[in-house]
Amino acid sequence: MIEIKSKREIELIKEACKVVALVHKAIEEKIKPGITTGELDRIAEKVIRENGGIPAQKGYPSYQKGVPDFPSTICASVNDEVIHGIPSDRVHLKDGDMVSIDLVALKNGYNGDAARTHIVGTGSKEAEKLLEVTKKAFFEGIKFAKPGFRIGDISHAIGEFVEKNGFSVVKEFQGHGIGREMHEDPGIPNYGKAGRGPRIESGMTLAIEPMVIAGRPEILELDDGWTIVTEDGSLSAHYENTILVTENEPKVLTML
Repeated sequence: MIEIKSKREIELIKEACKVVALVHKAIEEKIKPGITTGELDRIAEKVIRENGGIPAQKGYPSYQKGVPDFPSTICASVNDEVIHGIPSDRVHLKDGDMVSIDLVALKNGYNGDAARTHIVGTGSKEAEKLLEVTKKAFFEGIKFAKPGFRIGDISHAIGEFVEKNGFSVVKEFQGHGIGREMHEDPGIPNYGKAGRGPRIESGMTLAIEPMVIAGRPEILELDDGWTIVTEDGSLSAHYENTILVTENEPKVLTML
């Protein structure tokens, strides 16, 4: 069921989203060749807790038999890792790497969710274009996050823009509603047909998140039960924000 948030709920979601934005700012300032994804994870948890939040992803259930709950505050996915990469002190970022940081903060019972992809040091032309297209795809999508449109309009806009630029979207994972729960209805794929799906209404809070692959769209899951990688080994990027649907233009809540 899709929830339309009250004014009070929207204010609480905004508070959680501000924490998420502060974490991303702190991480961006620290990313450089040599730092480990484990260190970035500790920075994220420190900032979340200092701002009255809880790392919502830490201990998140896998729902897969035999797979442990997610152990970290952030997902840190490097190069061909699409999403859900597990931070580690053994993973040292190198010049030219791409690293996607996805995190959710819970504060006062409500969640905020955002992802950013960074190029470490100096990246390739392909990496720069992939990053630019992924970010722009988000903004192409939210042009339709207004009353009078449907979820499929957002999905179609994202997928069409990505493919027009020569890249692929991940089809097995999608954006989602967000509020008291990290993942709420509606699901928001990054591809689809315009004019389909639930109607968009003022008061919806949505996490819209293009996940884009430089090569073919096929993905694989690693043995850790979490990390998703590109099947062909090509680069991947991820850009996400929590937005609020209003009567007019949508508001991006996870940007300072």
